[in-house]
Amino acid sequence: MSTSGRLALGREWNPEDIDRTRFTVDEWSLREDRFDERDFGHTEALFTVSNGYIGFRGNYEEGRSNHEQGSYVSGLHETWQIHHAEDAFGFATVGQSMVNAPDARPMRLYVDDEPFIPDKAEILDYHRRLDFRSGELTREILWRTPEGKLVSIQSSRLVSFTQRHLALMRLTVTMVEGDAPIALSCQILNRQDGEDEFGVVQHSLGKGIEPRKAAAFSHRVFEPRYRDQQGLRSVLGYRVAKSGMTVAVAADHRIETGNEYQTSGTISDDRARNVFEIEAREGVPTTVTKYVAYHTSNGYPVQELVDRCGRTLDRAMADGAEEIRRQQRAWLDEFWERSDVRVADQPEIQQAVRFNLFQVIQASARAEQRGIPAKGLTGSGYNGHYFWDGEIFILPFLVYSNPEVARNALRTRVQMLDQARARAVELSVDGALFPWRTINGEESSAYYAAGTAQYHIDADITYAIAKYVRATGDTEFLAREAIDVVVETARMWASLGFWRGFNGRRTFNIHGVTGPDEYTTVVNNNLFTNVMAQFNLQYAVDALAEIALKHPDDAALARTRLHITDDEVERWAQQAAHMEIPFNEHFGIHPQDEQFLDREVWDLAGTPLDKRPLLLHFHPLVIYRFQVIKQADTVLALYLRSDAFTAHEKLADFEYYDPITTGDSTLSGGVQSIVAAEVGYQELAYDYFVNALFTDLDNLHRNTDDGLHMACAGVLWSALVSGFGGLRDVTGELAFDPRLPERWSELSFPLTVQSTRVRFTVTRDALRAEVEVGDRVRFTVRGRPYEVRAGQLCVVPLDGQGPVLPGEPDISQLGELRREDGTLLTTSIPVQTGSIPLPHTVAEA
Repeated sequence: MSTSGRLALGREWNPEDIDRTRFTVDEWSLREDRFDERDFGHTEALFTVSNGYIGFRGNYEEGRSNHEQGSYVSGLHETWQIHHAEDAFGFATVGQSMVNAPDARPMRLYVDDEPFIPDKAEILDYHRRLDFRSGELTREILWRTPEGKLVSIQSSRLVSFTQRHLALMRLTVTMVEGDAPIALSCQILNRQDGEDEFGVVQHSLGKGIEPRKAAAFSHRVFEPRYRDQQGLRSVLGYRVAKSGMTVAVAADHRIETGNEYQTSGTISDDRARNVFEIEAREGVPTTVTKYVAYHTSNGYPVQELVDRCGRTLDRAMADGAEEIRRQQRAWLDEFWERSDVRVADQPEIQQAVRFNLFQVIQASARAEQRGIPAKGLTGSGYNGHYFWDGEIFILPFLVYSNPEVARNALRTRVQMLDQARARAVELSVDGALFPWRTINGEESSAYYAAGTAQYHIDADITYAIAKYVRATGDTEFLAREAIDVVVETARMWASLGFWRGFNGRRTFNIHGVTGPDEYTTVVNNNLFTNVMAQFNLQYAVDALAEIALKHPDDAALARTRLHITDDEVERWAQQAAHMEIPFNEHFGIHPQDEQFLDREVWDLAGTPLDKRPLLLHFHPLVIYRFQVIKQADTVLALYLRSDAFTAHEKLADFEYYDPITTGDSTLSGGVQSIVAAEVGYQELAYDYFVNALFTDLDNLHRNTDDGLHMACAGVLWSALVSGFGGLRDVTGELAFDPRLPERWSELSFPLTVQSTRVRFTVTRDALRAEVEVGDRVRFTVRGRPYEVRAGQLCVVPLDGQGPVLPGEPDISQLGELRREDGTLLTTSIPVQTGSIPLPHTVAEA
């Protein structure tokens, strides 16, 4: 493993870190075989079940001890006024936070009137399993009661992929030794965002200055609008106080038992109970199945949502639990056929790969024109906001495996276009400017330097649209809807940038922006921003030409609707062709921005681990004075715009930037892995990959409690397919140059290209391609063209796995780093004690 200290805040993944007596390796599930209450927050996030619309953290059915009770519905949020200490025109004014929906999970057990509370109970046997093929979370417990009786408890929970608004839960209780009266209290509980029914506030809220955690509210968020209970069905409905959203939740129940029982129910504004009292005999099981429906709206009356819940439950109960499970398994079988990345003879790696891919689809499958939150529906971190992460790190996987899901995610941006246009007016640019972080389409970032100034989000969205259209051939979506986004983002760049002439060279420049690296803000000609803006402008030109050819009527409507002129399109082409791409001849690298190389270098290797991540221990102005990078910026550009750089430039850039990249962001490791593999640092590429792979499973960044890192999970697919598989597709053509890790014998992955699915397999001496569904696909391997057809196996011999460089880049190995004016670069660490540190040179003078 690398010893640089750059991986995962200095904590590198070690196979021995995970207790395999508790978390057993299973390639198709996440298993926990011993109860431990010390890491509730971590396991709550790991054992989430979700379909992208409804999400339940892995809290226990009993609903007692927890880190964060998480019951979420995509897009369900509250708004709040942002108070700036010093306000200015155009600052974001309204914040948005995802809120806990009324919780329908509680199914509480009492035996001899004693409650089963997991962290207090005497548990003799315990198993919990999140199955990646069934999408079901199951739990098996053997409990010895205070009276010495043995009770078997079996529970299951799933959120349906086939029925978007439906969840299903089941609890089976069997007296193993002795008879006893038992009670099952099935509830819908509105905890009022953080405080449970016992007055205990969520551990996850209100901790220090951590900017990635959720906000807490002092007012009543859910205003009661409806309640009803008939038989075993209970319904609650609410209006969200300030956002005006509405939500209804309903639950119905079925009981199966050979024991005598009776039922009762109560309902109030914030709680509905359906209670089953059973005279349980030894060996006779009792099973209660709970059907749950959620519906939300941006403004429909609650009664409308109540009616929808009723229809959802009627249909589900007519189908029955087993049919719902069958549908779920069939849906996931098809998902894995399209998505499964296989690593031969590496069970620990294989389990982690499938875990991460499963989490991505759980976050996105049924989001359906809601964004994909940075934490999915696994926790309240980042307030449930959507960032540029989705387009750059998650969409590539969805585009090549689940294109309908990708299309729905992109339509979310289409529907935010009017708000993006309004935001552009506020920022004095043309076209549309999409928010850096949002739920409802409005900018919610209170810190503009590291937020709003990330104009690159416009290009990121267009880049994702282009990738989707080229991979799927869905030019109809481009012509009818997405072209509006492509054009309006191009207009933003055209008005944001300006022409500058020097020594007879005329270039298009972009000033006052922040790139992906949030440790360097509001700069001129950020390389990543410029090359992505260049792509955006040129793709707008190409997209208009493409739809004019393939969908002339829609193209004519778009030109009229958007008031497009030929002169404007020609200007975009010229601006793209003459975009300023910073390059420093003296250092032989692309500077991250015009001023970046003028700064001193942060002594990252000498920074104590208790001062990481930097953003929690140093004022932003301190960080901004140094060459230190939170996450891949120029290196990300090398990957996304691989067509714009030579192999020599990629190597030089990577060797300079890798040693000063902190890894403080989980977005970074997967990208560093991809480029490291390409340029030849293959062992380092593997180190970056496994650290990204186990980011959440091993809680390497120490914040998985607040939710899983969805972009990190998504970019792992790219690290596998583009890093080790060597795929590049910037132009829309599949081009491979594999880099199989030395310790792996085989890597295989499916790609769906315009309705044809091909499984590519990389071994040490060949790349194989075989059509699984469809007709044919063309691709290149190291510059040579090939075609694979249905019924034929295409085998391409490989002469090695690309260049192999020893060790890893170290800035001190670059020799005497002097600026053009002769001054020597130095490394130092800002001290907070008042003493003045003696700087050390990067290389001895």
